[in-house]
Amino acid sequence: MTQEVPSPVVELEGVDKRYGDGPLILEKVSLSAQRGDFVTLIGPSGCGKSTVLRLIAGLSPVSAGTIAVDGAPAGTLEKLSFVFQEPTLLPWLSVQGNVEVPQRLHGAGAAQRTEIARRSLELVGLSDRTGYFPRQLSGGQKMRVSIARALSVSPRILLLDEPFGALDEMTRDHLNEELLGIRQQLGWTAFFVTHSVPEAVFLSNRILVMSANPGRIHDEVAVDFPYPRTEETRESAPFQKLVAEVSRILRSVERLKP
Repeated sequence: MTQEVPSPVVELEGVDKRYGDGPLILEKVSLSAQRGDFVTLIGPSGCGKSTVLRLIAGLSPVSAGTIAVDGAPAGTLEKLSFVFQEPTLLPWLSVQGNVEVPQRLHGAGAAQRTEIARRSLELVGLSDRTGYFPRQLSGGQKMRVSIARALSVSPRILLLDEPFGALDEMTRDHLNEELLGIRQQLGWTAFFVTHSVPEAVFLSNRILVMSANPGRIHDEVAVDFPYPRTEETRESAPFQKLVAEVSRILRSVERLKP
């Protein structure tokens, strides 16, 4: 008896994207992700990595092709969250207040908002910072609040657009480990954008390497290291070998630029 293949949770088919009468940003991009995948997009600046995330989120329409997110058109799924490059916190609200914003928008009562924010902040290790304001937080702590806010809607799909790019390497590595720990508990599907090859290899089970002008999927690399991943994973010879392989592919893509 043939086993039924599950439907992709995200699927792009022949997607083009241009803004107005401008040049093509993306051309014939096709990709899919199964539930629980951690897919990282990596490639040269300007290849459309962030645009792919915006299209999946429904923040911008496609110019051609189709996108299905959990069986529905892009932009119609409530259980989807986006973590941007900057924390985008409201400076006049406390940590607690910032995390409560999505629940306020959904009309949740005070007790429910408080409980959801408490659980979300506990997941990112900020239970002791609920009354702090953004100006009192480090860069890493601000990004944790942003992630907690995204998690407060119990997303099935989490989009992360280079959230750790501005942080120092030690903080980034630590937050990578925490992010995977949270994913292991909650089981969402992730699309992640980064310029860091080691970060891509550490987080992902699939890496999509993009080329530019216009953006296309150039190659896909499977990452088979078991979860959970730790500092020992980073230090292992197979990890370093795969980082070198993805870096080689990325260099070959860079040479394609006009």
